Amino acid sequence: MTGRLLAITLGIVTATPHSALTQSVQYRSAAGIEYRSKGDTGTIARAVKALATEPNNVDLILALGLAQAGMSQYQEAIATFSQGLRVAPQNTVLLRWRGHRLLSLRQFDQAKADLERAATLDPKLYGAWYHLGVVRFALGEFAGAAEAFARAQPIAPEAGELAGSTDWLWMSLARAGRLAEGKTMIDRRPDSLPTAVAYARRLRLYRGEIGPEALVTPADSDGVTIATLSFGLGNWYLVKGDTAQAKTWFRRAVATDGWPAFGFIASERELLRLH
Repeated sequence: MTGRLLAITLGIVTATPHSALTQSVQYRSAAGIEYRSKGDTGTIARAVKALATEPNNVDLILALGLAQAGMSQYQEAIATFSQGLRVAPQNTVLLRWRGHRLLSLRQFDQAKADLERAATLDPKLYGAWYHLGVVRFALGEFAGAAEAFARAQPIAPEAGELAGSTDWLWMSLARAGRLAEGKTMIDRRPDSLPTAVAYARRLRLYRGEIGPEALVTPADSDGVTIATLSFGLGNWYLVKGDTAQAKTWFRRAVATDGWPAFGFIASERELLRLH
């Protein structure tokens, strides 16, 4: 396969002007807001060139898909991961990443199918369980989400992921009507490794170590961070029965530019459920 034919197959036509390639519409919200990809800094072009020399090399296919996803080119990344799965249908890493990026585009059923398959094939694959939990939570399958995060938590690869899986496990248990179980879980402090991720701050809220007014601060300016913190606070209010405050914070999450963030995605879903 020539480099250009490969590029066409993957949705990357190298003769197309740079701006047209890298600013494609990736997702359109129910309100009609369009969210676009970012510009390639050269990483994608280099990955395309490398793959052109070995078009069936799964590692190179994965590298291209990850490069595309890094620039929010999720539709293109999904096509790339799909090509890899035609070469290696049982590759759990490709399934995990395609499922993740289907989630980014709100294609929940397809994402769930990929992630469940990946977790079945490799029960020790943290990313499959974690992202499956997020998909199930977004679908309102809170018991199933709790099951997935309980599988992810003990195999988290580092402190930030451990905080994330612990946070989502607490939220899932709380929304499944198992708040006492969730309290017992976080009281054991399974996330004791130090980390500065937003999830660690949300866990402090759940434990009563900070109040809701201290969760989102003026120093928080990144859209993904604000969406993450705002969703956590909205969910906390929802668990407490304060639907009005919950909606306020869910709306704040979706008012950011952090549209790929799980907090943004989950806030969209909650606002639909609370409509």
